[in-house]
Amino acid sequence: MTDLESTGHCTATAPADDVPRTGGTRPRRGADVLVDALIAGGVDTLFGVPGDTGVAFYDALYHRPEGIRHVLARDERHAGAMADAYARSGNRVGVVEVSSGGGTTYVVGGLGDAYASGVPVLLLTSDIHARSRGTGALAEIDQTALFSAVTKWTRVAESAAEIPALLHEALYTAVSGRPAPVALIIPENVLDEPAEDITPVTGVPALPAVRTAADPTAVARAADTLSRAERPTLLVGSGVHVSGAWDVLAELADALGAAVATTIHGKGALPDSSDWSLGVVGNNGGQPGANAAVRDADAVLLVGTRANATDTNSWTGPSRDPEGGATVIQIDIDADRAGRNFPDAIRLVGDAATVLGRLLTRITPVGADVRTERRARVRAARAGTADFLTGAPATTADGQLLPADVVRTVNSVLGDGTLVVADPGTPTPNVAAFWRQTRAARSVLIPRGHGPMGYAIPAAVGVAMAHPGREVVSFTADGSFAMACGELETSVRLRLPIVHLQFTNHSLGWIKMLQHLYTGRRYFGVDPGTIDAVGVARACGMRAHRVRSLPELTRRLRSFHEDGGPLYLDIEVPHLIDHTPPVPAWDTGRAGTGERPVY
Repeated sequence: MTDLESTGHCTATAPADDVPRTGGTRPRRGADVLVDALIAGGVDTLFGVPGDTGVAFYDALYHRPEGIRHVLARDERHAGAMADAYARSGNRVGVVEVSSGGGTTYVVGGLGDAYASGVPVLLLTSDIHARSRGTGALAEIDQTALFSAVTKWTRVAESAAEIPALLHEALYTAVSGRPAPVALIIPENVLDEPAEDITPVTGVPALPAVRTAADPTAVARAADTLSRAERPTLLVGSGVHVSGAWDVLAELADALGAAVATTIHGKGALPDSSDWSLGVVGNNGGQPGANAAVRDADAVLLVGTRANATDTNSWTGPSRDPEGGATVIQIDIDADRAGRNFPDAIRLVGDAATVLGRLLTRITPVGADVRTERRARVRAARAGTADFLTGAPATTADGQLLPADVVRTVNSVLGDGTLVVADPGTPTPNVAAFWRQTRAARSVLIPRGHGPMGYAIPAAVGVAMAHPGREVVSFTADGSFAMACGELETSVRLRLPIVHLQFTNHSLGWIKMLQHLYTGRRYFGVDPGTIDAVGVARACGMRAHRVRSLPELTRRLRSFHEDGGPLYLDIEVPHLIDHTPPVPAWDTGRAGTGERPVY
């Protein structure tokens, strides 16, 4: 076995000799070395916005059109979101390129959620000429310091000869341990530097990079705990998707007769049609019956999840109290995160699929009678779940639709194999609760690392590029639309099969609802003016319509399904504060007290 194979790499074919597109000869530069290194590392798609310091790099891309597909975004933050979604959806490294100055400061906003959510993104940035450092040059900024909060590895290539090894290290680091963004900074003088005899390092990083196993003693203890439990429950996150652990998760649940709940990031880890599925839990889209089932468990296995306050419904499921709560077991690839929020947990540090497989060989399967009883308990938990979300009214004004009905209709018409992206605010809990999957897959992306508004429209581009020809649905809202509508032109330019559905309530509805519940209805800073989203979408060259009924929505979706091409649908939904809302699903009895929920 080679070193590359042992670290999750496989040997890649060396790139072809550089042949100029327009004939003649051209001296090879550091920029060409970078392009060759990207191709040797398996990178075939790059999202970015060009700038002054990166002109040589774009010239090198021009001469290798067969090697890398460049997707021009309209904003660096959006390019980061595209690379993030490309990585999440394709389970590979996403790559974004920007230039120094404004490009670097903008892209940080596109990497925050990727860092918090454990997404492998390679950020390539060009920088000012090394001789200009410290002179107050245009676009000068300390990029290493700037990226420190959103990357786990940042390096500067000070010569063209350093580029191949650094690029190889960057790609490998992005997928090693807990995946996260990395940054490689290359000054413009290095991109211009002659580099005739520099060859790339071959090897394509796999995700996960290494499938590590947990400590056998800890595995045995965890297996015994789960086997003895009367109400074992699994709470799983995105680590199951990264590891491809869907099948072994289903086998373990069935053998234990264990209910399985997912975080929003873990949605799809187990099909909603499974006998053991509780659906999404937590305090943003989780529903009462599912949250109660996790709260009442006597043993909870956390798999590939941060298990933060949002995921655990404000630390109630499972409880952090070691005296009155369940025994907690946590599988995480990162030793520092296993047991971070539950210090008394049995810590299983390793790859999700590998550790679940080891547990499966050590647990004692339950008998048929116990399995039947526990299956009925899961059905009861699902049946006890009410179909309401965060104060949604039971009735609507003329021309308005309930977000839950919209999600269900899209799900029914386009099918659960459709790829879905959702923005924060109204889209998040509705998609989490009401989009149903009958197959295990990471087909729903909702950014819950930071919850960045304006994510869904550009992220849908990244998803479509990762899965050519697949239909993509982007659920956005009018607040997020205002932040990201420039990327509608990108969808049109690339003729991507994306249908954007906008929930319009003419306000920053989620925050206004919190002000309604927790600040005595003192609304401030949440009522921007209305933008004609249909007009903007049409100005970008996109078909766009206002939809006022479910039959019309069905008709528009079927038309999209038949002819493809991007489509924008603006749907007015109720303004939540116009009604007296029931207590939200994520609330724990504090509505009206002025005390906000813990996220």
